[in-house]
Amino acid sequence: MLDSARKRPLLAAVLGLVYPGLGHVYLREWARALLWFGLIILTGSLMIPDGVYPTTLTVDSLMQMSRAMPLRAVIALSAVTGMNMVDAYILASRNNETSQRVADGTQCPSCGREVDPDLEFCHWCTTELNGEPEEN
Repeated sequence: MLDSARKRPLLAAVLGLVYPGLGHVYLREWARALLWFGLIILTGSLMIPDGVYPTTLTVDSLMQMSRAMPLRAVIALSAVTGMNMVDAYILASRNNETSQRVADGTQCPSCGREVDPDLEFCHWCTTELNGEPEEN
């Protein structure tokens, strides 16, 4: 298996801590990344009161905002971030396992079903497993 195809689960989780969805961008899971981006924005807009948002973006105003946030907003945002990190970690781990099975010849790279390593094609979807596909 190519090492460049493997993704680091811990890195995906840490990127998800930086901003939810960023770990999924690293994994090239675009739809999931957009869902996590949207979920954190929706959670913030629903849970953070309007009076807490700063008028200017300075470090001091962001610190004041973080101190003024209600506990329920902090818990909700932390829960979404935590779930995002777990999802990114599990997804990266599963993708690595799947890549290993494809490299070992025990799983079809096209349909993902288990194949007989002695065959040169997947008996489920007829994808050629060894060598280049034949041209018609």
